[in-house]
Amino acid sequence: MFNSLKGLVVTLVSTMHGLRAPVTRQYPDTGNVLTGRVSEPTPVKDRFMGFPALTWDGEIGEPFCTSCMVCIRQCPTQCMTSVMKDNPLHEEGKSDRRKIVDSFEINLNRCILCGICVEVCNFDAIVMSHEHEMSTFSRNGDRVDLPELLEIGQKFQRETDWIPPTKRVKVQKGEDSETADAAADSESP
Repeated sequence: MFNSLKGLVVTLVSTMHGLRAPVTRQYPDTGNVLTGRVSEPTPVKDRFMGFPALTWDGEIGEPFCTSCMVCIRQCPTQCMTSVMKDNPLHEEGKSDRRKIVDSFEINLNRCILCGICVEVCNFDAIVMSHEHEMSTFSRNGDRVDLPELLEIGQKFQRETDWIPPTKRVKVQKGEDSETADAAADSESP
């Protein structure tokens, strides 16, 4: 008798949960045909880790990536390939980077979104973007090359006001030295 009542309570509780708004969203939701309403994709949080992307140095006009291959060596799935070339802007004296990326490819089907490539990069050249809707119907359709990786990276940089960590450290040190100079000026007679 007790088990029958317990089962009835479970059924009633699950029925009551059915009256609440659903937690799961249908994706992609093409909208309700009767109302003509089309829903937007679910927004992602700021710390969401999507697919990797390459960053662009807007001051010099070149990618941050030097194709040093540290990220490729550390990748557990070996989903990346890269080739480097001599940097023409270095020869002109406009850039400190002697080498620069010539080609870069990531197989997003193999990427496990672990973020190791971002952690080991010495040049702030790779970030985990917010892109996650890149599936295709072809087997090799998720191979992303250099121009597309840079495009995804530039979009991420614009949306998040991304500043390279090495430049953030320089700015913080610069502010500290300015405060020290201001304090020294105020102490002098």
